[in-house]
Amino acid sequence: MSGPTRAMVMAAGLGTRMRPLTDDKPKPLVVVAGRTLLDHALDRLVAAGVTLAVVNVHYKAAMVKAHLAKRHDVEIRFSEETDALLGTGGGVVKAMPHFAGEPFFIMNSDSVWVEGFGHALDRMKQRWNPDMMDGLLLMASMVTAIGYEGPGDFSMDPDGRLARVEEQRLTPFAFPGVQIVHPRLFDKAPAGVFSTNRVWDVAIAAGRLYGIRLDGVWIHVGTPEAVEEADAFLADRPTVR
Repeated sequence: MSGPTRAMVMAAGLGTRMRPLTDDKPKPLVVVAGRTLLDHALDRLVAAGVTLAVVNVHYKAAMVKAHLAKRHDVEIRFSEETDALLGTGGGVVKAMPHFAGEPFFIMNSDSVWVEGFGHALDRMKQRWNPDMMDGLLLMASMVTAIGYEGPGDFSMDPDGRLARVEEQRLTPFAFPGVQIVHPRLFDKAPAGVFSTNRVWDVAIAAGRLYGIRLDGVWIHVGTPEAVEEADAFLADRPTVR
């Protein structure tokens, strides 16, 4: 199957809401269902044909590097944000040279879900069309999501185009931290620290930001309580094919 073979895994956050589990380790190394969150993310990407993963690091970076030294099923490179965090957008821009101008996955290191029909990343690769899209975001149903209490993130029309939702309005979809992007999404990005929301809004205005629904159950693992909830839910459910 054609599609991106490179990915960026966002692993530089401080994990403050996950304390005390992150007092002695970074959030990506918190264990859920017998695997670290970071390994869950990499397992998904490898199963979808990714051969190069760029991992950005900041808090307790040495622990992340030591842990990933044990993996040999994917080439791993590190994007250092040791001096200062760059945000979700700035972090991607710093790592951009690793992607050689090709479309690539971006995945949060705490993205955990149970598949429904098919496999989400494979379905994203099939749907991805760089001629009409600058970004393709996975969308999780608010109805089935576990551990998520926010108002949601986007509305999606029948063709998959995404739009912002007015304040005080609810939306059926939340963004579980998985997307395919073309490097041009960041062509007019600001320098330094910024959120991916900035470039998403540009793509929305151009009609070039799309979504695809997750046919499964997304688990938002943001707190110690959510770790317990995820462990219970995943006890007899595989997260990867």
